[in-house]
This record gives sequence, C-alpha cells and structure tokens, in this order.
Amino acid sequence: MYKKITVIIVAVLMFGLSAFCVLKPREEYSESERRKLAFFPAFTFSSFENGSFASDFESASLDQFPLRDRFRTVKALAQYKLFGFSDNNGFYLKDGFAAKQIYPLNEASVKNAAEKMTAIYEKYLNSENKIVVAVAPDKGYYLGDKSGHLSLDYRRLSEILQQNAPFGEYVDLTDSLSADCYYKTDTHWRQEKIAPAAEKIAAALGFELENNYTVSTATDNFYGVYYGQSALPLPAEQLNYIESAAINACSVYNAETDTTGKVYDFDKLSGKDPYEFFLSGSVSVLKITNPNQQNRKRLVVFRDSFGSSLVPYLIEGYSEITVVDTRYINTSILSEYVDFSGCDVLFLYSTLLLNDSYTLK
Repeated sequence: MYKKITVIIVAVLMFGLSAFCVLKPREEYSESERRKLAFFPAFTFSSFENGSFASDFESASLDQFPLRDRFRTVKALAQYKLFGFSDNNGFYLKDGFAAKQIYPLNEASVKNAAEKMTAIYEKYLNSENKIVVAVAPDKGYYLGDKSGHLSLDYRRLSEILQQNAPFGEYVDLTDSLSADCYYKTDTHWRQEKIAPAAEKIAAALGFELENNYTVSTATDNFYGVYYGQSALPLPAEQLNYIESAAINACSVYNAETDTTGKVYDFDKLSGKDPYEFFLSGSVSVLKITNPNQQNRKRLVVFRDSFGSSLVPYLIEGYSEITVVDTRYINTSILSEYVDFSGCDVLFLYSTLLLNDSYTLK
C-alpha cells in the first residue's frame, strides 16, 4: 500500500511539474541572474536528427522550471550547509562576501587588451598626452587565498600589461583597496571606499584630490549581480555615492541618446542593474562638463563598469572628461566624438575584463 502511494506521489510530482513547466507562461528574462532565459524549441525532424532539439529542450527545461529560483536557493544552501562544499558553481562566501572564482589567468586575453590600448595610442595619442594605466582588481585578489580558492596570477597580469602597453605610467591600485571596498553581493567596488585608489590615479595624472565631498545613500535595498547568480539568501546593502559642488554642477552628455543629464542617474536604481546609477551604466561615449573648473584641462577615460564610480572623484581636476567604453564603439571612429589633442588619458580596466577582453573593439 505504502509503495503504491509513494509511486503515485512521485508520478504526480513528475508529470505535474513537467506539464506545468511546458504550459506555464514562458519567462524571457531572469532578474536574479540578469540573463535571457532559453525557450522551448520548435520541433523539426532535422533538429531531432542532429541532436539540437534535445539539447535546446534540456536548456529550456532548466530555465523554465517552476519555482526555479527557490530550487536554486535550496540547492545552494545544501551545497554549503549540508554537504560542506566550498563553492556553488564557482561562487563562494568569505566573511559575508559573495565572490566568484576567476581562474586561470588568460594571458592571451590580457595581451589582446594591451594590443587594443596600443592601437588607440598609435592612432590618436603622442608624447603630448599624459597617459596613465591602472587595473581594478576583482574581489578574488583579497578573498581567494584566505578562503582557499584559486585566483588569478595578478603579478603576471600586471607584467603582461606593462610589457605590451609601455606607453603609459602604470599605477598599482592593489594596496589602496581591501575586501571591504567591494559590495558583498556584487562584483564592483563601493564608491565611498575607493578614495585612496582615486588619489593614486589623480597623483599620476598630476594633481591632488581635495576630497571635499559628502557621502549620501541612493538606496538601502541594493542587491548585486552575485546575489542572484550565487542563489544565496544574502541581505540587501546600501548603495552610497559621493557628492560635491563640482559633481552636482556637472552636465553629462550621452552620445548614444543625444541627451544631457547628471553624473548620477536615479532612474537606474529601479532598473535591472542598480549599479548603472553611476554615469548611467554601459554607455559608449559620455562627455562630462564641469563649469566649476576653468583650467581647460581635459581627460579621456577608457573604462569598463568599474570606472563609472571612480570617474566622479576626478571631476574636480578637469573642465571636461570624456568617458569611453570601447566594448560599445569601434575605436576607428573615436575621432568623431573625442578631441585627443593635449588631453590627459586614463586606461582603467578591471581584471574581470582583462581576463576576457574580446568584447573590446
């Protein structure tokens, strides 16, 4: 009797969940993982024969499974609490920080990034430009060894970058930061914690930061990208930002949308990635005009998302800062948007991008 009941329960769960998975409205996007979800494929004999139908159906089944996020959380907690695993799909916890194991170092990718930087230098820059190169380390630099997880060979990364992009002054930021400078649930550093790193970059560019700013809170309910990707029930964090007379007076021209806004975009706080609050996120070309600075000095910053929160520190030193993300614009047309004559230049990339740099154009 009990065996029959067990079989019936298992059958109901198996077929019931399968039917629910197929019949429920499809979800196009996972807010927690910040990625598009797979759809069930249309059946064709050719796709069945070559095996692509089975593969695509499996991917869709996993992505469209009912209560998927809850099951992901249960699985992640079981990995840590029940089975004693040190990570869950490459994500791990250390001192309350969620991090991703980034390993090994992709030397070819770092060289590719250096080649892209060199191409920009050879096409647009010369000895009249003051050029600084800096790398934003990922959290693994500060958490990997302590947690027993593999991490990049950061020394080798720096060597490759300096050897293949020798035209700029290299600034090592690693001793200016610590694990506490990063969000617990996100990849990025906390803006209010990176003043020492900004000071080192400013000094290399030839000026001293006054650091005459106040810290304000944009939201108390920030969940970073690792919150969803790790599937762990981590608490919300504060997302803070620095304010000053210079920052608040600036106008920011967005070349993609042909609109002018401010340094901080409050509309982004309710979007898919609240970190885009800083300089509106991933934008190909932004031009920041500082009416409080009359020295006519200009800075061009080549950056990834880490630069979005550091650039506001540098505003006080320049009348104009142009921020460029060459993942979204081809370097061959930069002269249409950027005046490189006599300007200072900062290349600021994270180890995350340098280790996977093939999105750079």
